[in-house]
Amino acid sequence: MTQEVCTVVSNRQIADSIYAMVLSGNITDAMDQPGQFVHVKVADGLDPLLRRPISIASINKEDRSFMIVYRKQGKGTSLLAEKQSGMTVDVLGPLGNGFPAAEVKPGQTAILIGGGVGVPPMYELAKQLARNGVKVISVIGFQSEGAVFFEQELARFGAVYVTTADGTYGRKGFVTDILGDLGTTADFVFACGPTPMLRAIENGQYGAKTYLSLEERMGCGIGACFACVCHTKEDPKGFSYKKVCSDGPVFQAGEVVI
Repeated sequence: MTQEVCTVVSNRQIADSIYAMVLSGNITDAMDQPGQFVHVKVADGLDPLLRRPISIASINKEDRSFMIVYRKQGKGTSLLAEKQSGMTVDVLGPLGNGFPAAEVKPGQTAILIGGGVGVPPMYELAKQLARNGVKVISVIGFQSEGAVFFEQELARFGAVYVTTADGTYGRKGFVTDILGDLGTTADFVFACGPTPMLRAIENGQYGAKTYLSLEERMGCGIGACFACVCHTKEDPKGFSYKKVCSDGPVFQAGEVVI
């Protein structure tokens, strides 16, 4: 884990309220595992006080840059959206445990599932898996056509299926509708998105091994504040828990209660 003031290379809107920011800094040297996140200080002062956890969407080791994708929604992300090329952002990371991409062997099949702002970490994951000879299938879901992003980027690494809840683009429905149509059980399933989507994927058993990245509000991002705990399956209402920021955000299906 490193704290560094990174330089904004670019910051552009790529879909409705969705922005992609490229940052450069030596912190990139420590980024290897897809699915990890950074904790971003969105302003120079104390307001907002807390950092914002944002998934790492892409890593470029050659020019020491990385991309984060976020939704402009509240005060913090609205301030982040105002950042321009040449400005700086205080970043803490990489944090958490990501997807175990190294477990997938060449020739095996991996289905990558993203919902909304759960799509970004699938980009770096798809890159690493395809580079290692894995067959990649991406299934991404959004509310409407204006919210769709990363379809073309993911298409570089394998087949891409898109769903929208209102049917304005791709297939009308949810990612689980596509998964049912594929009619195959993959060697691995990797998913990130809203809790109801993750719960449906866990119950659907679409892969021999399934890993889920949880979205959760965080305070410190390093496991000290206990703001993002979730119970384990062995003790769903007791004192056995895991911290999403440090034990996760990626867990194997069945490891925690979602």
